[in-house]
This record gives sequence, structure tokens and C-alpha cells, in this order.
Amino acid sequence: MSTNIEEKGLLTSFRVLDLSNERGFLCGKILGDLGADVIKIEKPGGDPARNIGPFFEDKPDPEKSLYWFAYNNNKRGITLNLETESGRDIFCRLVKTADFLIESFSPGYMESLGLGYERISRVNPQLVMTSITPFGQTGPYSQYKASDLEIMAMSGLMSLLGYPDRPPVRVTVPQSYMWTGMQAASGTLLAHYYRGRTGKGQHVDVSAQASILCALAHAPTFWDVNEVLTVREGPIMSGRSVKGAKMRCIFPCKDGFINFIVYGGPAGITTNKALTEWMDSEGMATEYLKNKDWDSFDIATVTQEEIDQIEGPTAEFLKTKTKKEFFEEAIKRRMLGYPVTTAEEILADPQLYARDYWQKVAHPELDQEITYPGGFGKFSLSPCRIWRRAPLIGEHNEEIYGELGLNGNDLLMLKQAGII
Repeated sequence: MSTNIEEKGLLTSFRVLDLSNERGFLCGKILGDLGADVIKIEKPGGDPARNIGPFFEDKPDPEKSLYWFAYNNNKRGITLNLETESGRDIFCRLVKTADFLIESFSPGYMESLGLGYERISRVNPQLVMTSITPFGQTGPYSQYKASDLEIMAMSGLMSLLGYPDRPPVRVTVPQSYMWTGMQAASGTLLAHYYRGRTGKGQHVDVSAQASILCALAHAPTFWDVNEVLTVREGPIMSGRSVKGAKMRCIFPCKDGFINFIVYGGPAGITTNKALTEWMDSEGMATEYLKNKDWDSFDIATVTQEEIDQIEGPTAEFLKTKTKKEFFEEAIKRRMLGYPVTTAEEILADPQLYARDYWQKVAHPELDQEITYPGGFGKFSLSPCRIWRRAPLIGEHNEEIYGELGLNGNDLLMLKQAGII
């Protein structure tokens, strides 16, 4: 067993049945990254998410969705119609072989099929079943449908995103599904730990709305410490000064933007002194900056006037630097501050290359290798990586149903009947 774990990952001996949509794709992928045998179950004809772009070579095709590739790698794939009696019987046979089940149907749907947790737990008492919905299995909103936009809004996060004089906005691409998938994976693995101690499976009820709330953790802290109510500020940080001063977080530079914030305390002393010296070496430090007593500078009591006198010349100085110039010099001078990288720059990032983060994954059906982000972490004794590309529609029907004793003729009949 230890050899398998060291070769194939922490969950190498466990099986996952993945019935989820976009809300749960990442949950299944994380378990797959850890070595679990994840079986993605789609309805005959394929999952609707296969039609989400962008597509390989910009050619819309359910077998070429890059979104599908990204979140369904490390999974085998089968087709199965759960709305047929035969399909449900086959599913229950699969449940007997599984350790985890992930689903994201509306509350009550699985029960309507006779596949709710009460029934499933009788089929396999040790199964961990994770249900992922917009608002959870219970409560007044439980039957509401919601996309990423509604989830971001109802979580409260959108109230903090954007500019104060404009309506709230969301992050450019769907993010709630990522938060939800990570929380679902965490809950699933905690239930797995409990099962290891007690031998009992359980039902994990994951609310996307609740999953996003952890992104708001800073808001109550600002209120508890400084009685500052967190609001939308755009690229501005508030709540750090009892006198109401607001600090910029993003500054334009020659080729993009730099993340830089005026700090106080020990970190601020080093950074503020180093930046002033750097600016002075190029004749851009004002007398105010050169005469500033950074050792006694307290961000908690700073006024807006002081911040403006610091940030004004700083902004002009940063405009003269490229992101690379700033970052290299900031490292040399032990300053806090980072370039705002683009997707193209991330792909070329030397830190990620040094950690062998990027993985080449073969796609024989495309006659290509595609570069993927690697595993979410590195484990000293077991891998966390991409093992296989995302499945084609029904690609592993013969393989997986064969494990249940179904032969080619059986599968042909099931396909003709619309069951697989």
C-alpha cells in the first residue's frame, strides 16, 4: 500500500463517483490530483459544461472545451441515464464499489430518483456523499437556482468589489465555483478522516453561498479592531488608520501595474526607507520623504494629508519603472511590493518553473501536448499531479462497466435503450 501511495498519491486506493456540474468539478479534480480513481458520470450525449468555451484552436466542439479539460482531468468518464430504472440499478452497483460520491443537483432531485443519501447509505454505509448546491439542502433559499453571479451577490462579496461611486461588480470570470469546490473537497476529506476513525460514512452538505463567506473574513476584523465598516474602495485600502486615511494598492508603471502599499511597523520601516533611498538616488525623492522619520511612522494614526505626500511622488517614480525593474530592485533592497502579472507572464514565471509547476499532458485525440497548471501542493512522500487528461464522452464505458461484469453486447443494448 505504501508503495502505491508513494507512486500514485494519498488517495490511490479510493474511488469517487462524480455527478457534479461546474460547482463541483474542482472538488472531484482535487481528489483526483491526490490519486483517487474519479469516475465522471455524464448523461448520454455528454455534460452541458462541454459547451463552455474557450475551445482548443477556437473551434467549438464538446470534445475540445478548454474549460472541460481544466477541471475534469484526472477523471475517467462514463455515460449513464439516472432517469431510467436500469440506469439507477447500474449506479447503485457502482456505489457499492465507491468511497465518495459528489453531486450538485437541486435539493430533492436525488431523492426523487430514489438515490438520496438515506437510500445510498443503505447500499454503502461507508460512503461519503457530498452535495453541492447554491444555498444548501435546507433553509428558505434551498430551492433557489443561482449562477456564479447570484452566488457572488448573495454571499456579500460583491458589496466589497468595485468603486464606491459605481454599482458592485464581480471578478471577471466565475470564482464562486472555485471557492465552493475547494470547500467541498475540504469537507469531503474531513468526512473521510472521520470515516477512518469510526468506519461510518456521512452526508456533507455544501452551500456555495456559505463557501464564499470566508472571503469576507477581513471585514469583521476591521470593525472589531478599528470600528471601520468595510466598503467598496476600488484599488484603495481603508480601515488601517483610525483617522480615516485611505491608501492606494495599485500603481501604474511603464508596462502595467505594481502592487505597492504604504506600510507601518517593522516591515514599513525597511520598505519606506529603502524606497526613499532609491528615489533619492534618481533625484525623485521629495524633501518631505527624505526628512520623514520612518522609525516612528504609525499607519494606525496617519492622516490622509500624510498619505498623499507619500503616495504622490511614489506614483510618479513608479511610472518610470517596468515591472521587472521594480521587482528586481525591490528584492535587492528588501522592499515589499510586487508586479501585477498577466496570464502570459505567469506562464513564464521563473518561480513556477523552478518548482516544476507546469505539466505537459498528452492529448492523442488532438495529436498535441497541452500545458496545464500542476497540483495544488507538493507532498514529500506522495505525488499530487495530473495523471490523465479529461475524458471524452463515454470514453471509459467499456472499461468501467466491464469491471461490473457487463460485456460488449450488454453495452450495445444499454446504448440502444438510451441508458448509457
